[in-house]
Order: sequence, then C-alpha cells, then structure tokens
Amino acid sequence: MLRLRIFTAVALLAVLLPAVFYPNPAAFAGVAGVLMACGAWEWFRLNQSSDSGALVAGVVFAAVCFLFWSFPLPAKTMSVIWSVSALAWVVGGGILLMAGVPAWPLIPSALRQLLGFVLLWFAWLAVVNARALGINFLFSAMALVWVADIAAYFAGRRFGGRFLSDKLAPGISPGKTREGAIGGLIGVVLLAFGWCMADQHFLMDSKSIFSILAERHWLFMLLGAIFLGLMSICGDLLESLVKRSAGAKDSSQLLPGHGGVLDRVDALLPVIPLAMLLQAF
Repeated sequence: MLRLRIFTAVALLAVLLPAVFYPNPAAFAGVAGVLMACGAWEWFRLNQSSDSGALVAGVVFAAVCFLFWSFPLPAKTMSVIWSVSALAWVVGGGILLMAGVPAWPLIPSALRQLLGFVLLWFAWLAVVNARALGINFLFSAMALVWVADIAAYFAGRRFGGRFLSDKLAPGISPGKTREGAIGGLIGVVLLAFGWCMADQHFLMDSKSIFSILAERHWLFMLLGAIFLGLMSICGDLLESLVKRSAGAKDSSQLLPGHGGVLDRVDALLPVIPLAMLLQAF
C-alpha cells in the first residue's frame, strides 16, 4: 500500500508540476479542470446520482471550465464570486457542521448536486486566477492547507485528548481532536511568518498570500492566516460529513492508495477562493 501511495503521488506531481511551471497558464487550467471534473463526478455519485448522471456532470463541468477559460469573466464579477463563495463556506458550512450528518440527506439531492458543482467551479476559477497572480502566491495558499493538515495530524497524535476531552467533531470525524486543530493553526501561523521572511530574502515571481496580507498590517496577516486555516478544517470536515452521509470511506478510488480527488482537495476548496477574496480586500 505504501508503494502504491508513493507511486500515485509521484505520478500526480509529474503531471501537476510541469503544468504549474509551464509559461502558458492554459496548461495548468486544463489539468486543474480535469481534476475538478473528476471531483464533480465523485460529488454527484456521493449525492444519489446515477453512474450515467455523474459521468454527464463531470463532462459538463469540464465543458464549463473550457467555456469560461475561453471567455474570461470581468474582474468585478470575479470579486462577487469570491464573496459568494465566502458566504457559502463560512455561513453555509458553519450551519451544516452544527447540524451534523443527519441534516445533509434532508436537503434535496438535486440541490446538493448543484451546490457541489458550483463550489467546485468556484474553486477552479480561484486556483486558475491564483496561478495568474503568480506561482509563489499559488503555492503559499496551497502550502497553508498542507501544513495545517500535517501539523494537525502530528499534534493530534501527540497531544490528542490530553488537555481537551471533547473531540473536534465526533459525529462527523471521530478521529479529529481539538488539540490537533489547534496544532494545525499554530503550524499555519508559523508558516505565514516564515514565508513572509522568505519573500523578503529571496527573489520570487510574485508576492505570497501572506506578504500581501502583511502589507495591510501584520495583525491582518495573522488573522487572515488563522481564518484560512480554520476554513481548511471546515472543508475537510464537510467532505467527511458528505461521505459519512453516503456511507463511503473515500470519495472514489480514482487515486490508488489515496482515495478520490475530493479526498485530496477538500480543504483547498474553500481556502483558494477565500485567499483570492482576502488578497483583493
């Protein structure tokens, strides 16, 4: 299993990294569109769609991405999309997490499918626009999610349950602890300050999300990093909620050893659009 996980990870990087660094951003937009289309296929399957319906959803998603790449939206419209995305994730996500797994099936399946389609499209728009801002900006936002996840894992293993007896969300993801979440946020804060220092000492192609926020004020950067860290946890928990409602361990088996695409990008889905919102604030 470990060899399988490593092979899949190397194969993904072999596709993603050249697309990210390729001078023409269309390469990255295309790869991201394919991945998100696979995520749309998974989402529909998790939400009571037939196999054929899920396949059609994935194809339509890819077509929509191609259409909006060919005919870009104006900047003002993009700002509205980032704001709507923030409202959906912060307010809607908060309500769903408080309501728990039993509330998800009460929402009509067609509405759940449409919601996922739109949020995945928002995420695709965000990651493509983040790449347009610069590779350093894109990687800084993505690294925030990775560090939050890794730091939470090790903090949870080392300190989980020692100081706070209550789990983070026992009805959604019983293994996650409050200590792990706190450790993840501490990791994000350290990353933010460290990346700002790196931006000052190394020649980058663009400013990171952390340096952009720090230009307002270091406190704004601190609060922004914590906010994005919290939203990465929210994205992870919401995907767990959907999978638990569907009785699925993984979103699919598209990525051998890693589950599905949604399992790998769940925390990125809210973070990238919100990072775009904060940099434009």
